[in-house]
Amino acid sequence: MWRRAATAALSLGAGAGAVAVATSEDPAATLKVCAHLPPRLLRDSVTAATVAFDYKWSLWGLEPGTPAWQSARHHAHLRSANRLQELCFRNGGIYIKLGQHIAQLEYVVPEEYVQTMRESMLKRCPVSSYEQVRGVFAKDLGESPETVFAEFDPVPLASASLAQVHAARTHDGQKVAVKVQHDHLRDTGVVDIATVDLLVNALHYIFPTFDYRWLVDEVRESAPKELDFLNEAKNSEKCLDNFRRLSPQVAGSIYAPKVYWNLSTSRILTMEFMDAKEVTDVDGIKSIGVHPVDVSNLVSKAFAEMIFKHGFVHCDPHAANMMVQPMPQDSRKLFGWKRPQLVLLDHGLYKELDYNTRINYASLWKALVFADAKAIKENSVKLGAGEDLHALFAGVLTMRPWKRVIDPSPDHLVLGKNTDYSELQNYASLYFTEISELLRRLPRVILLMLKTNDCLRAVNHALVGGTSLESFMIIGRVSSEAVLEAKRMNRRSFLDGLVIWLEEVLLEARFFSLKLMLCVMQLRKLLPG
Repeated sequence: MWRRAATAALSLGAGAGAVAVATSEDPAATLKVCAHLPPRLLRDSVTAATVAFDYKWSLWGLEPGTPAWQSARHHAHLRSANRLQELCFRNGGIYIKLGQHIAQLEYVVPEEYVQTMRESMLKRCPVSSYEQVRGVFAKDLGESPETVFAEFDPVPLASASLAQVHAARTHDGQKVAVKVQHDHLRDTGVVDIATVDLLVNALHYIFPTFDYRWLVDEVRESAPKELDFLNEAKNSEKCLDNFRRLSPQVAGSIYAPKVYWNLSTSRILTMEFMDAKEVTDVDGIKSIGVHPVDVSNLVSKAFAEMIFKHGFVHCDPHAANMMVQPMPQDSRKLFGWKRPQLVLLDHGLYKELDYNTRINYASLWKALVFADAKAIKENSVKLGAGEDLHALFAGVLTMRPWKRVIDPSPDHLVLGKNTDYSELQNYASLYFTEISELLRRLPRVILLMLKTNDCLRAVNHALVGGTSLESFMIIGRVSSEAVLEAKRMNRRSFLDGLVIWLEEVLLEARFFSLKLMLCVMQLRKLLPG
């Protein structure tokens, strides 16, 4: 059996390598890269076999659900997460991107994997040598960085899974940030996706409940787009254009760095240099006169507009991809604080929601905010969760158990500093099989919305210690506006228009009562005792 598996693995590796060489713009370089395929494939196979054996051995003879079984599974999760982390670092490239995906799927994959990946995947990314950077410039622009720019810092400002960023100055004196792709990634990407596919399918074969093939499918689809920096530049401009056209009331508060098209290629992206604070740098944000609560509200508003109204969503909004600066040329202050402007970076991963998915998702979030159990079930079913898993879907979206999701109190979805997360972690652990089935059913675009939710939740936690009632009011209002606009577009008679108008009046009354409750809650916090 193992001999047949090894033969199949080597055949797959040889086939993937041949495809990579044949389709590469630089066959000689790709051939060199593919020489590393056998050890990578061996590492994958050893990791998959070790993980499978660990789970089988650790849980052998234990009754599922018992304390001994839960303890054994917890330690098996930890060991396996560390093995997967080491595999990602040793193979690099697409593997690190996969690890970052896992790190942002809180309560969707086991907690041990999320925490292990989150602690390292954004901090230990590969760094290309300056000679490799010069090689990319030579191939793409035909000149060295020192010739293309008046100044070019050979030491990168930051490095990520697919690229690193250097500070530079153009010949007309403009300071810019230059994003340079790690060399040979396009060639190794073909091989990496094939071997990751082998790893995940092998684990699924051994453990049928472990079905994360959708994650490989997502990486296979998104990786080529993320590796095309011209596509990223177009996404950034489309994002801003959507805000100007569809959300003019907030457009001035959203910014993306200007792209220098004449100094950009599919592997080199030259952008305006942003001297701003990282979105989770609370002390830094306060030092520029901006209140973290205002930043949290702006982040919630920006992404609610993208998801529910634009249908064109930045799906990688982790802390390193968002910055904050005071609104330029804005003298207005609220209680001494300047208004924030949100700067969005790394526009490589966007997803488009079709009309029906966008409106059904908006309707679901409206129902979640207003604790409407009937509408939650109806729209969860429309999105593919099924009648049997709609409550689980609501729990995954909100990180709240069902009894809290349908609680009529205004702060039923709020996650504060004192929230007990152990119940949620236990919830995710107990329903691992059901969660896997839910992920199999849902459209991949909704799975990316789950990842986006988790990223935004982490940002809000850093800014205000959780998710605030204000954030959910913003989500409720924007999702409700999107649903009402859809109804207006489909109205057929005067009576339909009257019903929509009455619904809008009732909606405003509900939001007014929520605002009053929010004011009362804030006053209580200010009162002693």
